[in-house]
Amino acid sequence: MTAALYYRNPSARIGAVHRRCIMMIMNTAALPPLPLAEWKPTCDTLHMWTQIIGKVRLKLAPLLNHWWEVPLYVSARGLTTSAIPYGDLVFDCEFDFVDHQLLIRASNGRTARVALQPRSVADFYKETMVRLRECGIDVDISPVPCEVENPIRFDEDQEHASYDRDAVERFWHVLMFSDRVLNRFRTGFIGKSSPVHFFWGSFDLAVTRFSGRRAPANPAADMITREAYSHEVSSCGWWPGGGATEMPAFYAYAAPEPKGFKEAKVEPSEAFYNDAVSFFVLPYDAVREASDPEDSLLRFCQTTYDAAADAGKWDRAALERVGENA
Repeated sequence: MTAALYYRNPSARIGAVHRRCIMMIMNTAALPPLPLAEWKPTCDTLHMWTQIIGKVRLKLAPLLNHWWEVPLYVSARGLTTSAIPYGDLVFDCEFDFVDHQLLIRASNGRTARVALQPRSVADFYKETMVRLRECGIDVDISPVPCEVENPIRFDEDQEHASYDRDAVERFWHVLMFSDRVLNRFRTGFIGKSSPVHFFWGSFDLAVTRFSGRRAPANPAADMITREAYSHEVSSCGWWPGGGATEMPAFYAYAAPEPKGFKEAKVEPSEAFYNDAVSFFVLPYDAVREASDPEDSLLRFCQTTYDAAADAGKWDRAALERVGENA
């Protein structure tokens, strides 16, 4: 519809306003409160469960650049591995946050389920390995969690044993919203970019754009970091909170961070640069309470990318889509 037709046609204006109101209601419904303190025991337990399944994928999937073979993906029911090869078979694992079960499906026709309920990590780990074998999948994984302080072996972890169904469902709704908006943001870039994926190590959903240039070598970096940041990136995502930011938030960073990035003016106004973690932070509640949450998040993604690309002198003309999907 052209702008001229829109202003000449009262019914079109009413229809557009009506659609916008519906979208605002849908956005509000999709963004429930999720203060970390209220569900941290469940968050920590679920984090360990996703690490178990993530490590299964890590062990069996072929290596991809920047560890893209290891994340999970938002699905219509929760989080999925997507297809994993195993000999002549293919299987997948899905955290179903509707029926609250881990569903294992193999191409040999076998399926298995593990209940998502209050139970220890050790108990979940033991049953998951049994159910995988029942589906014809025999895999050994490292039982030590990654990217967490004071890790406890999965087979010995009796400390993390919480599962609040309501909190997990709210978490999933936040992931669905974030996945949708980050995928929309991704369409404006024709250079190399990652999928929108959920990293079980850091327990966050992210999308990353690349300048196309290699990053300076960092001899002090570990193997994971060297591969993840082998090239210049601008990344944004969402995580439930923890460490220096004990609140759910959207984040954005550039690596390596170019001079002038942290001083850039970004939107919306609630966003700020957190020196403790070296990235921009937009509190989740600021997006949740915005009149248009999707627009709020898109502006954050775009303006932080602008800051990274401009300060880093990216070839934006070659990397960005010009037109209706920009």
